[in-house]
Amino acid sequence: MRITLTCAAFALALGSAPAFAQSGEITIWSWNVAASSLKATIEGFNKQFPDIKVTVQDLGNQPTYDKSIAGCAAGGEGLPDIVTIENGEAENYWSQFPDCFVDLHTLGYTAEDQAKFPDFKRTELEVEDKAYAMPWDSGPVAMYYRRDLYEKAGVDPTSIKTWDDFIAAGKKIQEANPGVTMTNADFNGDSEFFRMIANEQGCAYFAADGQSITVNQPGCVASMTKIKEMKDAGIITSADWGTKITNNTADKVASQMYGGWYEGTIRTESPDGSGKWGVYLMPSLTADGPRAANLGGSSLAITSVSNNKEAAYAYLKYALATNEGQIAMLKGFGLVPSLISALDDPYVSEGQPYWGGQAVWKDILGTLPKVVPSRGTPFQSDAEIIVRAVQTKYLGGGYPDAKAALDDAASQIASATGLPVEE
Repeated sequence: MRITLTCAAFALALGSAPAFAQSGEITIWSWNVAASSLKATIEGFNKQFPDIKVTVQDLGNQPTYDKSIAGCAAGGEGLPDIVTIENGEAENYWSQFPDCFVDLHTLGYTAEDQAKFPDFKRTELEVEDKAYAMPWDSGPVAMYYRRDLYEKAGVDPTSIKTWDDFIAAGKKIQEANPGVTMTNADFNGDSEFFRMIANEQGCAYFAADGQSITVNQPGCVASMTKIKEMKDAGIITSADWGTKITNNTADKVASQMYGGWYEGTIRTESPDGSGKWGVYLMPSLTADGPRAANLGGSSLAITSVSNNKEAAYAYLKYALATNEGQIAMLKGFGLVPSLISALDDPYVSEGQPYWGGQAVWKDILGTLPKVVPSRGTPFQSDAEIIVRAVQTKYLGGGYPDAKAALDDAASQIASATGLPVEE
């Protein structure tokens, strides 16, 4: 009888839904295009659940993290029904506040449901037999480029296979387009460029089991070395998130490397750039390298203090576990599906007008099978603060080489976390 009821509830959650989930109000905390994407699913969700009111609050990225961590620390006080959680920070929540979020299994999340998402998206969301969040978007890395600026310099993006090719192309593009920089990176506030290249090289701050520190392994050292070569060559300048958007719109940058979700940022923030932008695979350290990495990606978790857990779960099932919900977010704001079946939707293979008719999603999503999982661990935030400071010092000439810089980072992370540095 229990099995029959569970299956029935599962079926209803995708269709008419159980009676207890058919009404109520739920509030979601999120940020930027992620918040806009969630709003884009509400109309479709309300066709199935007309009496569930969904409110999405755009708090900004850091405020969402700060307020949700503070809420968990206060026993759930002030928390909404659903919180957006970045995968890289997920284990910070579960390790500190294991009772702050609902185990989705208690709401009907089955092994079959879990199998609809790739393993690399679930690694940080599940602890032993509990599933604290449902995967949302992933961030397969791509190079977004200005067709007109490349063409003026006679640079064919398909010829750029290595970072050395990228440096050579950057010099040509900057010479042909005065006032234009080849690319930007937030060297002062993030380690994004380093993490993307390192992930491509199979290296991360921590080992896959989360039990040792690997930030000074050869793949990471080679990645940091190449970043300094780019900076010293003058083809990469520091810019934060907002400045990058300004540069995109003002025709001051020729390329931006980010996760697939950045497609929506360029398209919505720089509408006059329609037809001028294209996409190619990220370069690698070698011509036969994987040219694939992941940056970012989030999940949705239901708080334990929610008074409408069933309604919240019905929303998660629609927005994240149906092609309709996932493709609505991809179409509207470029949020890349983690749901495996959504990748076969016809829309993925369509040419996109903004991108000069290029089928950008086919190109971007085609790299997903090559992505090496990168474990955040509960110590990701501590490690990130250390790596950012070391990166700044290294790029400013404060270390003899990248190995010395990352050995220092590894030592500092070991002191902060108690984990050993992998030999």
